[in-house]
Amino acid sequence: MVATPVKPAIGIEVAKPTVGSYIKDYWGRVRGGDLGTLPAVLGLIVLSLIFGIARDTFFSSLNFANLFNQSAQVVFIAMGLVFVLLLGEIDLSAGYASGVCGAVMAILLTHHGWPWYGAIAAALLSGLVIGVLLGVLVAKVGIPSFVVTLAAFLGFQGLLLVLLGGGTNITITNTFVVKLNNGNVPVLWSWILAIVAVAAYALSQLNKVRTRTRRGLLADPMGIVAARIIALAVVILLATYFLTRQRAVNPAITSVKGVPIVVPILAAFLVIWTFVLGRTSYGRHVYAVGGNSEAARRAGIPVDRIRISVFVIGSFMASIGGILAVSRANSVDPATGGSNILLYSVGAAVIGGTSLFGGRGKAIHAIIGGAVIAVIDNGMGLLGLSSGTKYLFTGLILLIAASVDALARRRAGAAPRP
Repeated sequence: MVATPVKPAIGIEVAKPTVGSYIKDYWGRVRGGDLGTLPAVLGLIVLSLIFGIARDTFFSSLNFANLFNQSAQVVFIAMGLVFVLLLGEIDLSAGYASGVCGAVMAILLTHHGWPWYGAIAAALLSGLVIGVLLGVLVAKVGIPSFVVTLAAFLGFQGLLLVLLGGGTNITITNTFVVKLNNGNVPVLWSWILAIVAVAAYALSQLNKVRTRTRRGLLADPMGIVAARIIALAVVILLATYFLTRQRAVNPAITSVKGVPIVVPILAAFLVIWTFVLGRTSYGRHVYAVGGNSEAARRAGIPVDRIRISVFVIGSFMASIGGILAVSRANSVDPATGGSNILLYSVGAAVIGGTSLFGGRGKAIHAIIGGAVIAVIDNGMGLLGLSSGTKYLFTGLILLIAASVDALARRRAGAAPRP
């Protein structure tokens, strides 16, 4: 296939990329160390096939829906941690911060009679306050994020105990809150949302090509764009088909159909944060600070404000994770946000493709990495393997992901500059 010349607005002729040249260029980037989400996606496919073959219930509609509900807290926290990791920082307090925010909501709902919207708003505000506090200590006071968030990890664990009276379990009965991570979108609306999502993605991709072409910039070949749209359509429509099937254990008593409510919530935040990182000056500043903070400072970027903001976003997303965790369990207790939640959340971001060294990461990485961890946890549970085996295997996957990241950075740094 021969590349067709195209004239940009500045009058310089460049070769318009074809499908063949695009694939060749992509393979070149992979060989140069820019792997992106490829390892995580391949790992997700392989793990799903292994567990699906070993246990046929893994691919059931009921188990498929449970994967979304069970992993919601981890994925939302991981999505916030992507912003923190982009700057080469770390937030060890995100797990218990989510628990504190969940407890705030539960206490206001049950002990003070607040409406659900007021209690949820208070929980989200708590997350924002926590983020500002952490960000100021790191950016303005100059304390390393590891130390600040380690202290916050211990402090929030104690605060959660204080809020719950030393160990009380608070049960949630508010219907709206309980449905957030247990309810389902009606079947008709599930299909409408799926079709709208595919159409919106297709329009955004086509508009991107048209805009770049009009400005005389290189755009992806239409064959590649069409392949992306078709691939996403297949994934979304197949997922919707399985999720809208009857998955109640006893359909004669109750009917359970539809996409879990948490899915469109997750999709909305994925779109928002993808747009923020990829299409706004703020997103460019985050990548710039993560790549080289001193160069960003000299370029006039408010580095301290960017550093504070990523902790605010991280804690805000942790508060959403806490709300969904409380919704899933119908209660809050001293273990909410504890145990392996933080480790799984950091692991999800890294496994998905976010670099621990800063400068590289996307919101989608949290979802893909969270899916890998959810599949491991769920699949090994179905096989009856012990918790120790789960932790060992998950830790191994995280180590492999971190090693791939380190080796990819080393290879990219050693590659000759054009």
